[in-house]
Amino acid sequence: MTTPALPSARSPERSASSPELPALLPGMLRVDPDDADPARRGRVRRSVRDWVVDTLCFVIAILIGLMTYDSAMQTDPPEIVQLADLVVGALACLSLWWRRRWPVQLAVVVALLAIGVSSAAGAGVVLLFTVAVHRRWAVAAAVAAVNFGTALAFYAVYPDPVLAFRWTVLLSASVVAAVTLWGMLVRSRRQLVLSLRERAYQAEAEAALRVERARHLERERIAREMHDVLAHRISLLSVHAGALEYRPDAPRADVANAAGVIRASAHQALQDLREIIGVLRAPSSDDDPDRPQPTLAQLPALVEESRQAGMRVSVVDQLNADGAEPPPAIARCAYRVVQEALTNVRKHARGTGVCVTLTGGPGGGLAVEVRNRMPVGSDARATTSEIPGTGTGLIGLAERVELAGGMLEHGITRDGDFRVHAWLPWPA
Repeated sequence: MTTPALPSARSPERSASSPELPALLPGMLRVDPDDADPARRGRVRRSVRDWVVDTLCFVIAILIGLMTYDSAMQTDPPEIVQLADLVVGALACLSLWWRRRWPVQLAVVVALLAIGVSSAAGAGVVLLFTVAVHRRWAVAAAVAAVNFGTALAFYAVYPDPVLAFRWTVLLSASVVAAVTLWGMLVRSRRQLVLSLRERAYQAEAEAALRVERARHLERERIAREMHDVLAHRISLLSVHAGALEYRPDAPRADVANAAGVIRASAHQALQDLREIIGVLRAPSSDDDPDRPQPTLAQLPALVEESRQAGMRVSVVDQLNADGAEPPPAIARCAYRVVQEALTNVRKHARGTGVCVTLTGGPGGGLAVEVRNRMPVGSDARATTSEIPGTGTGLIGLAERVELAGGMLEHGITRDGDFRVHAWLPWPA
């Protein structure tokens, strides 16, 4: 018996029955070639590569079997024994076409037949290699032990006229060990290739998830920006348009003034929307990732716009900045808190007074408080929602503040005021 250079059964990465790698869950790596075995996955059709490999294995098994048969027949057994040897050996070689479905069973049966059938030795070698490739090391070792025992029994039935029995034992052990170790090496390589491929798919999936998460966060940021800007502008438009509706007999100067404010607010709203859409369409850049954002420096202009819309807004600035400016992200977040609070007052408590208070300083944090009286009685009925809203403004504002590392509180106080209070970190 000699060790043939046999290709193995089809590799799991090319097999039609191999697991669909992209469908694997992250963190679950199945690197066992047994998963690609039709005996465990169900019957499948052979590919072109499978036909080529199976044909090659069949031819090699016949060649090894004929070589072993020629050596064994030197003892000149009866012709009926020689004919039976060839017939059984041919059947053993034919059984290789089903080696993927029953590798262990066929390997054991053919190994037992090889005790008296010399031409079945080639099929036994191929089946031993198949078991070593497709089954775990314990099963492969057990089948190898069976093959070694039957090889010793074969040389007892057909003694080698040239080699002594101890050399035939050494030769059998060497061939069985070489075939088994070769199959295990192929199995280990397949496990490594399959593991690397699955990890590559997993890395691609994680990268896709990161990209999707980044897109989701960007959409949230843009949606929050559109809400903050457009809700403020449109609420101003609604207030001025409502004034014209309820005061059709107003002096022409007042009507013209209100119409001018409406036109300016509409123009500004369109400009803001154009800038936001421009951010969507423009390619991402680390140098200029966002459009210019408002900070506390623009807070007086925001308050003045609200006053022009008829709101009574007072500002109490108690910042102990000593010339220091809060970080841009913190200043922008504080501006958005005031903007959202004023927008909500125009929607739900129009006509009430609003007090905006800024306190804190470097090292102690920046506190923003917006307080207004809650309308009661007829005032409450008069201010019920003429301006539609989504009801998520404060929720989005809380998320913005939390992302900045701060805290947001809002609700009705014991005094009957509605209070929005945000604390934002201001490093020293």
